[in-house]
Amino acid sequence: MSLKLYNTFSRKKEVFKPLKKGFVGLYTCGPTVYNYVHIGNLRTYIFEDVLRRTLEAHGYTVQHIMNVTDVDDKTIAASKHAKKDLSVFTKEYEKAFGDDSAKLNILAPTRPFVRATEHIPAMIMLIQKLLRKNYAYEKGGSVYFDISKFAPYGKLAHLDKKGLKAGARIDVDEYAKDAAQDFVLWKAAKAGEPSWPAPFGSGRPGWHIECSAMATAYLKQPFDIHAGGVDLIFPHHENEIAQSEAAYNKPFARYWLHGEHLLVDGEKMSKSLGNTYTLRDIEKKEFTPLSLRYLVLMAHYRTKLNFTWQSLKSAQQAYRELVEFTKELIAEKSAAPIKTAHSYASYEKKFFAALDDDLNTPKALAVLWQFIRAYHKAKTTYPNAAYALLLKCDAVLGLEFAEVTLLKIPLAIQQLAEKREQFRTEKKWQEADALRAKIEKMGWQILDTDAGSTLKPRM
Repeated sequence: MSLKLYNTFSRKKEVFKPLKKGFVGLYTCGPTVYNYVHIGNLRTYIFEDVLRRTLEAHGYTVQHIMNVTDVDDKTIAASKHAKKDLSVFTKEYEKAFGDDSAKLNILAPTRPFVRATEHIPAMIMLIQKLLRKNYAYEKGGSVYFDISKFAPYGKLAHLDKKGLKAGARIDVDEYAKDAAQDFVLWKAAKAGEPSWPAPFGSGRPGWHIECSAMATAYLKQPFDIHAGGVDLIFPHHENEIAQSEAAYNKPFARYWLHGEHLLVDGEKMSKSLGNTYTLRDIEKKEFTPLSLRYLVLMAHYRTKLNFTWQSLKSAQQAYRELVEFTKELIAEKSAAPIKTAHSYASYEKKFFAALDDDLNTPKALAVLWQFIRAYHKAKTTYPNAAYALLLKCDAVLGLEFAEVTLLKIPLAIQQLAEKREQFRTEKKWQEADALRAKIEKMGWQILDTDAGSTLKPRM
């Protein structure tokens, strides 16, 4: 079956056809490393990971480039507030992002940590090209892109041309949709800010030029897919298209994919509401990172996802049931001789058909649960074939079923844990705490969550 993806540019699903047979160039906008990424950001990175895994399931070799924005308005302001050198400051959050990605089983890009600060020469060359072609102009030591010179400006975001403000300039990296003005490519040096020498004056790049320069450096132009969150359609991606296509007179990217917002209790995340959660907040409440990944998979990437602690609790319970099913198959495989060769091809076909329909992960998960229910009802089962199907599905879902092993908990520990649970039910908290301490001295840890208690070896 052909892979169909919703192209933001055309506003419709299109059959995916790469420029080069068997190869896909994929660029995804990475983190701006001035703080921990929040769960809305993480939703986008999970969607992009599913996209890459789906492409690889189709047999494509994917060259995945993800940038790290380590110089822009936000990173400079935050490093100043922290009284730290910009490079030292951003690398702390770059590492945190890498750690979060690993916990969520997000595949690392093929060239990890493509930093903006390490590609300044490429940005300067691109700006020079735009100046020579009269798409850019200098003003007050800064360089701006003249949107009136690029006739297709607004084609990705479908902007109303009447809203374009000819001759007006904007210096900040992020701005509202109604502020379609000439945007800054190079910012004149300011006291106390990092700067680099350039033919048009010392300064630093604007945010938008960074991605254009890095994407073209590694993927050439045009390349296959550019992905990110819907909040990047305008101005960031619109401006990327303008400066890249003006410079090289050829398309920038052929397919544009955008993931929708994540809401929290029906509201947008904001500092004022105190609902901007990170993976650390998830873990503090003793939810596993892969439970968050499962929750993200439950919604189509182009629909809003409403995060609540109850929905995460339900996702964690469902994820645990999948893990238990995996353990069940492993036990059956090892306990019985291999039965007659069998295949669950019909479920495999339906699972991947769902993914081929614009990465429909909710439908794919529904097929997986249909299979599990059918397996449990069947009079004759084939654990080896079932386990093989599970791993094929997980190659795209990324829930780490291949890492699941049968944990052997000593009988004495099990009995103590059961007795402790009885004390908790009877609200005998002192006795329950005493048993917890005893269990920990024996090298095991009890994790209490809303979904129940689990045991794991102490690290």
